[in-house]
Amino acid sequence: MTEKFILAHDLGTTGNKASLFNEQGKVSASSFSGYETEYPRPNWAEQNPEDWWRAVCISTKQLLGAAKVSPKQIACLSFSGQMMGCVVLDRQARPLRSALIWADTRAISQAESMIAKVGMENAYRITGHRASSSYSAAKMMWVRDHQPEIFAQAHKFVQAKDFIVARLTGVFATDFSDASGTNLYDLQTYDWSPVMLAAAGLERSILPELHESTDVVGQVLPSVADEIGLAAGTPVVIGGGDGCCAAAGAGVVREGSAYNYLGSSSWIAIASKEPIYDPALRTFTFAHLMRGMYSPCGTMQAAGGSYQWLRDTFCLPEKEAAERLKISPYELMNLQVEQSRPGANGLLYFPYLLGERAPRWNPDARAVYFGLSMSHTRADIIRATMEGITLNLRVILDAFRQQGAQIEAMRVIGGGANGRVWRQIMADIYGIPIRRPALLAEATSFGAALAGGIGVGLYSDWTLAETLTPTVDELQPNPQLFALYEKLYGTFNRAYEAFVPLYAEISSI
Repeated sequence: MTEKFILAHDLGTTGNKASLFNEQGKVSASSFSGYETEYPRPNWAEQNPEDWWRAVCISTKQLLGAAKVSPKQIACLSFSGQMMGCVVLDRQARPLRSALIWADTRAISQAESMIAKVGMENAYRITGHRASSSYSAAKMMWVRDHQPEIFAQAHKFVQAKDFIVARLTGVFATDFSDASGTNLYDLQTYDWSPVMLAAAGLERSILPELHESTDVVGQVLPSVADEIGLAAGTPVVIGGGDGCCAAAGAGVVREGSAYNYLGSSSWIAIASKEPIYDPALRTFTFAHLMRGMYSPCGTMQAAGGSYQWLRDTFCLPEKEAAERLKISPYELMNLQVEQSRPGANGLLYFPYLLGERAPRWNPDARAVYFGLSMSHTRADIIRATMEGITLNLRVILDAFRQQGAQIEAMRVIGGGANGRVWRQIMADIYGIPIRRPALLAEATSFGAALAGGIGVGLYSDWTLAETLTPTVDELQPNPQLFALYEKLYGTFNRAYEAFVPLYAEISSI
């Protein structure tokens, strides 16, 4: 009998990763195709959806060719995608402008307009999120207000993965998890919120139809089959938003389990049977891929993005050496970190290169190296960058703890989880064991694959998420370093509050 595979696409910030998962849920092969982000102005971040489509087609063909898998062996496609974007499509699923991605926070006045009409607390209770320029609704309003001719032509506003699904199938659909990142979805009713639509001044008709993550929403159309390299009629499962796919793929499917994703952005999320409403509105809640479960989360803007910026700006020697050695420059940067003492000799980094979502919710926030002196080295700067990102994540973790969440250990996934040095810093700052599961870079794709496999009956249920992601490494916190970082953590938070009035001034220049 011919073996069947799930083809999972993960449309991330830097590119699309295509992965093949076999009938046992094991990854067989993967392929990556990158694309660029444009930053036309401060706080603007755009990508061309046609670049996503090209990346999906390229990675699919590369993957099937390298793995020697026939298109007829693909049981279904399923998707994970970057969330909280704004992709404007016409009736033929063609983009009418570049997509405003998650990192784009230009629509501040639009978000303020929503808040004035519905109230921040009410928006938070309905959607699980504060109303903010980070979410899709404000971005849709910005297009309406600033590009009315494009808005008038728009048929649907969707997310990244939903655009690919529409191009593949002709069906405009999304799932509950991606919908819950729009500021327009009611967490309790599993439907678009009339209250939030009225506050935004948007019509329900411009939104896609809602589905569970495991739903087969269509099949690959004959008109695009050759372009993507798949058989016409191949089932397409909608999948979920990348954060929620990562949760399932990391094995976080039981109440109280937690994980930390370290990629361009970074987040901490837990699984719960009810949304978590933080009185200070620091965290938010997505719909989990599993119906009846939720994914309370806190996401910072520039985690790995800060480390990437540091690599490209300060670490050219490491980049050049890594190229010669054919290794990642991050490996050499991590070695440098070990040349600096914990605490980076009194240097603190505030990781706000793109403003900030949780825990600060301040689009005017800017990155700062605080405490810099003549005695500091590049090693100190690299360590301070890692520590500052992690201290910022600790604020998110503490918000969950203050609402009664019992988090005994943290699973860490994503590219940043590869570095043992960074995982130890996390253990020492969080004060809990840090566990590295078997799947790291594939966790998000695995979540999408689980949704696909369950959707077409190839996989039994979500319990595979736990059985197939065993812990392969665990690091314990060092009590002495935890005490040091506790002191730094207090300074970190007080310094941020001191910077707040200055951020508005510098961002206006």
